[in-house]
Amino acid sequence: MAYIVNTPKPPYYAVVFTSINADVDHTEHTKMYRRMVEIAESYEGYIGIEPARNPDGSGVAVIYWKDLATIQAFARDPEHLVAKKKGREIWYSHYLIRICKVERDYGRPEESESTSSSAQAGGVDA
Repeated sequence: MAYIVNTPKPPYYAVVFTSINADVDHTEHTKMYRRMVEIAESYEGYIGIEPARNPDGSGVAVIYWKDLATIQAFARDPEHLVAKKKGREIWYSHYLIRICKVERDYGRPEESESTSSSAQAGGVDA
């Protein structure tokens, strides 16, 4: 189920992960993606993720964090290190990671609390 992450008042951080899938079986990759989200959620500074994947295999995921220290801690997580290695060697033909400081955000008013909560509880699929 798609949703927009309810982010705090800026500043906060966004890790933008853009990728193109390699022409391989992605069964293990999909399982690892779900595990990475579980691990990220265990970090106190994790805010949420907004993923999107196109039929051509290109995609982007924006992962929101409260601070750089949490991003760095997640980057050193042992399971995340394994996932990154497999991504470089097997799953992605191309990828780029951008780490951004969000200084300003704006948009439409938030959804009602019950709608936001149920959308976030439903999780996301890669």
